[in-house]
Amino acid sequence: MPVNSETNRRAELGRPPDPDTLGPAFRRLCEIVARLRSPTGCPWDREQTLETIKPCTLEETYELLEAIDSGDDESIVEELGDVLLQVVLDAQIGADEGRFCLNDVVECLTDKLVRRHPHVFGNARAESIEEVTHHWRAVKATEKQRNSELDGIPKDLPQLARTARITGRAAKVGYDFPHRAMLFDKLREEITELACELFPGGSIPEMPARVDAQATPDEPVRDEAKRERIENEIGDVLFVVSNIARRWQVNPEEALRRSNRKFSRRFQAIERHLAAQGRSINEATLIEMEECYQAEKEREKSG
Repeated sequence: MPVNSETNRRAELGRPPDPDTLGPAFRRLCEIVARLRSPTGCPWDREQTLETIKPCTLEETYELLEAIDSGDDESIVEELGDVLLQVVLDAQIGADEGRFCLNDVVECLTDKLVRRHPHVFGNARAESIEEVTHHWRAVKATEKQRNSELDGIPKDLPQLARTARITGRAAKVGYDFPHRAMLFDKLREEITELACELFPGGSIPEMPARVDAQATPDEPVRDEAKRERIENEIGDVLFVVSNIARRWQVNPEEALRRSNRKFSRRFQAIERHLAAQGRSINEATLIEMEECYQAEKEREKSG
């Protein structure tokens, strides 16, 4: 990037939107949401409560993440709008119920941002991200009286992400393995305990991952107590894997989302390949599907 272009770009950083254009646009949005909630508005919007709208809020957040991953600015703008709608709608519901209004939300957020950035709006100094984090946590600690280091971690977080937050909080007070490589010994321990529940004698069969072997049906675990033990051990394995991700500063939820997208992309390539032959995926053998999967994998690697 030319020097002048970089200078111009930096000059634009931190510039708020034009109030002359944003103000009317935001007011129109609020008026539309209020109209939808009015007696002459939309029956669906009118019936919503903060409880019933929660699934929509979560869904829109995930759709925004997907749009960001796509890099498509039009999709990002659309999904950001949907998330903003959830905020405005929640605030309108609060106002209709006489509990709070959008002004309360905005003022609370604004005051909190100023309060938690004393190095920007006060006399504190912060030259690194670590110092910024220290100021943020120090101010937050004075705001919220908590009985446990684990208080305040949302219970509805995706559980892999919640594990990383829980173990991260514990690590802040020194409760963590001294070296992150030790977690692999812990992972082996948990896999061994899982194997003891899954296989006679706890010995994992030597069985290479091949698709040309004889298929065997998966037998359900009918013993409730045994199924619960298996669930506990699988949970322990996932807990350690999430902890490994944290120690290598990787978001485990994002890592899993990437793997899900990768598998879905390759599986859909199998479907397209078979459709081009006029065949359904239900008509293909496992060997054929695996060949298509590996071909798509190689195609991705080659760019």
